[in-house]
Amino acid sequence: MSFADLHRTGNPLLLPNAWDHASAAVLAADGYPAIGTTSLGVAAAAGLPDGTGAARDETITLARRLTRLPCHVSVDIEGGFSADPGEVAALGAELAALGVAGVNIEDGRDNGRLADPVHQQELIAALKAAAPGLFVNARTDTHWLGTGEDPLLRVRAYQEAGADGVFVPGLTTEAEIAAVVAAVEVPVNILYAAGGPGIERLGHLGVRRVSLGSLLFRAALAAVRRTAHAVAHGAGVPPVPSYAEVQALSSPGTAAAPPRPGSAAGPR
Repeated sequence: MSFADLHRTGNPLLLPNAWDHASAAVLAADGYPAIGTTSLGVAAAAGLPDGTGAARDETITLARRLTRLPCHVSVDIEGGFSADPGEVAALGAELAALGVAGVNIEDGRDNGRLADPVHQQELIAALKAAAPGLFVNARTDTHWLGTGEDPLLRVRAYQEAGADGVFVPGLTTEAEIAAVVAAVEVPVNILYAAGGPGIERLGHLGVRRVSLGSLLFRAALAAVRRTAHAVAHGAGVPPVPSYAEVQALSSPGTAAAPPRPGSAAGPR
């Protein structure tokens, strides 16, 4: 099933987000049919700030590694790593040539403002022209940045520019989510939020994709802290993958690595 088709199964596509080969490989082994990257995780793992365009090289290097896995890969390219439509188009073509199925491009900028919507349309159109088969998920940060701007105007504009899907992180109320779904004809992506609607309910609202964003990366950092604290204070350490299990993730044939004990097999 193509990456685009995964957005049209009747149930939302749950897209977990990885930050390196190991995190993506363990998700692929658990049967997820598609994996995204998290720009925060990729940047922070390299000691770089997120959202500033500093992690372009790291993003491409990771994409090259992840496309060896038995799943579709969608890459978070922040704002495109350039304001030049030609450079953004070249990036899209390069990623598509590597086997990347989709990209996520956002209109939030590191000055805390939103990009001009007309210019953002140019970036989206450039991506589609350079790589027609690339699933372009156009994200607007109206809620993320708290600008107070109506996201409906932007998602409609991005759809008109050729976006294959739209993404409005920060939405948590059913009324807001339903309004975005009703405003466009392309699949709507929502960021999972604790306390917000669950995946089943989001599906009933018409949402076609649910991303985990940086959640798994931040959870991993919390696990690092908890585990070190447990050892330092003589507390029990929870079960963790063995050395051999982790080593297997980077070995030839890792694509067929079995799910870890207790995990659900098969695509979810």
